[in-house]
Amino acid sequence: MFEHTFIGLDVHAVNVVGHALNPDTGEITRHTMTADPAVVLEWVRRFEPPVKVVYESGPTGFVLARHLRAAGIDCVVTASSKLLRAPGDRVKTDRRDARVLAEMLAVGSVTEVRIPDPDEEALRDLSRLRSGAAKDLAHARQHVNAILLRHGIRYPKDTRWTKEHRLWLHRQHFDEPALQFSYQADVEQAELLAAHLARIDKQVTATAAACRYTPVIDALMCLRGIQITTAYGLAVEIGDWNRFTGSTIGSYLGLVPSEQSSGQSRHQGPITKAGNTYARKLLIEAAWQHRRPYARPGERLLRQLDLVAPATRIRALEGNHRLHRKWEHFDERDKMPVKANTAVARELAGWCWSLAAPLQRGERMNAA
Repeated sequence: MFEHTFIGLDVHAVNVVGHALNPDTGEITRHTMTADPAVVLEWVRRFEPPVKVVYESGPTGFVLARHLRAAGIDCVVTASSKLLRAPGDRVKTDRRDARVLAEMLAVGSVTEVRIPDPDEEALRDLSRLRSGAAKDLAHARQHVNAILLRHGIRYPKDTRWTKEHRLWLHRQHFDEPALQFSYQADVEQAELLAAHLARIDKQVTATAAACRYTPVIDALMCLRGIQITTAYGLAVEIGDWNRFTGSTIGSYLGLVPSEQSSGQSRHQGPITKAGNTYARKLLIEAAWQHRRPYARPGERLLRQLDLVAPATRIRALEGNHRLHRKWEHFDERDKMPVKANTAVARELAGWCWSLAAPLQRGERMNAA
């Protein structure tokens, strides 16, 4: 029986705590080192191969995993949300975390996350920059609306943040100097963030037109409710669509119901909200668009359908009709709109997979 060493690493920005376990000999080695991939590699190489290493996903990213893999070390990154912890375990230290990781790796209980390459991670960073900027802009606009509402000022029209609305905002004036300064600062912040988001959207459009995911983005945009920023976000956040099937991608995105069943009782609750939060949000937003009447593609969809292959075009049209019929069925049953939209988003995820996965499989076959 050959020996195998399992190493758990508790990785932080400044230091790394390692716990090496050899199940055959029972030998345990602990070590604390600086958070330098070269230093960690040097320590890992002290053990007789084969060696397997694991650490938790987190803010330190995948630099260490890539460095170890490039050196021939089998390194995996485990999902933090999937780590098993005893309910009565009230002590948490770096050493204990490293030990738990090594023990879980030894018994095969770690749930691995996919490690993206640097180019893919850069594309994902742009997507998340856009997400953060949109959230900041929404908060800034809420501040402007709130300060006006608190002082009894209401815009007379329903549509806001148009050119006319912005001119109206600049005409508002308060007698108190402190309040006037606060209001002007909030309006200025909202305008600056709007310009910032516009620059990001321009970069997203340029990047989406010439990156590895361009065919997938073009295919996803054939579905209603999915335009350039949504398609780009879904493509780069999910990455390899062939990791899933049409039924499992909904589970990965946390769009399936939670469940608590015991004995003869079975209870399903709200969706799990596991997996990628941003991708789930994009699908939820896109699903609302399928509630609108639909008979044939509009001008934007017609232009987009011309960019894809016939098989993709047919599949996308089928998906658009199917998702709208799903909404009609829910409305006929007086289903709560929020719950209905979540169900449509779950099915929309499957349709996205059916468009993206064949394209990526074809690219791999051509490369081979």
